[in-house]
Amino acid sequence: MRTVVLDTNVLLADPESLLSYPDAEVIIPETVLGEIDKLKTSRVDPDLRFRGREVSRMLFELSEGGSLVDGVDLADGGRLRIVPLDSDMGLPEGLSARNADDRILAVAYGVCAAGCEDLTLVTNDLNMLLKAQTFGIKVERRADAEGGFARRYIIRPFQRYKIPIGILAIAIAVFAGVLALSFYTSNLTTNPGSSIPDEFRDSLTATYKNLLDGLLTLESNPDDTTALLQVANAYFDLYQASGSVGFAQKGIEYYTRYTEAVPDDLEARVDMAILLFYTGSTDRAIQEVTAVLELDPSHIQANLNLGVFYWQGRGDYENAARQITTAIDLADAGTEPHDAVIASDARAAMQQLKADAEKAGITLDIDPKYLPQETT
Repeated sequence: MRTVVLDTNVLLADPESLLSYPDAEVIIPETVLGEIDKLKTSRVDPDLRFRGREVSRMLFELSEGGSLVDGVDLADGGRLRIVPLDSDMGLPEGLSARNADDRILAVAYGVCAAGCEDLTLVTNDLNMLLKAQTFGIKVERRADAEGGFARRYIIRPFQRYKIPIGILAIAIAVFAGVLALSFYTSNLTTNPGSSIPDEFRDSLTATYKNLLDGLLTLESNPDDTTALLQVANAYFDLYQASGSVGFAQKGIEYYTRYTEAVPDDLEARVDMAILLFYTGSTDRAIQEVTAVLELDPSHIQANLNLGVFYWQGRGDYENAARQITTAIDLADAGTEPHDAVIASDARAAMQQLKADAEKAGITLDIDPKYLPQETT
């Protein structure tokens, strides 16, 4: 049976990769779980957090079939197991237990040393790919899921959301219910016996619960910064799910109030810039991320987003290429689990940017290292 070891960035790019290797033993190094778990409290792209949660959900469901450490059978004839780093096995020279990528490589190396003759490490991280090859480990790159960059980043507003009208109607109805309920609960102080029915709260998704709780807090304390950010983030997530510009506009309203009170929260300012761009305010979006980069020039997402704003909002291909190049350099040098995903997506964006520029009669001189990496 073929053995496949999946790197963190592969799972974050496409959670379904867990189930994409029929008749193979799929190995997830324990370190990968730790990196995905860190995303729960990280301020990263919302889609990235969602994919991290999706991986966790899929693994939790698989655990109902047995111990993940011992291995569970998959419906396609394969098998999946979680493999911790063997503390009794000395790491090969050149690998450090302090480095997450090295621990993942050490697991793959250990499985090979235990007698596995047909093992492949699947990664989208060029540095890990090169290092794995020096240890004689076979490596392959998994292509991004269809629509990769456009589905994950700022290109999304140029797509047409194709969600069923019924689902959207339900979402709007629930949202109307939330607003009505918040209106009702504004009178709780004059009606001490009143309360929010648990049955109603239990029917809400996590996003709507966050929105409701934040709005209720702001009813009594309009300047509560935690609640302002909570409501703004909820509207951001609702826009992501529905494509409704109304949600984006409300998000901008609450992000504006929040950032006026907490101007050094760069992640919130980047999120606000994204919503500004979604609603067609390209100049304001560019001004916002430019201000972020004046405070932190190494902010990867701000650099990447600014490049896309120039590209899709202004047709300024040269400045777009410059910013995306910077984002790739920063992501390649990064150590977070999502950095490799961002670098891969940014290279895909650069390739599309180059093609768009050529259609416009502009030739961009782009170093091949900033384009998607071909591997064998």
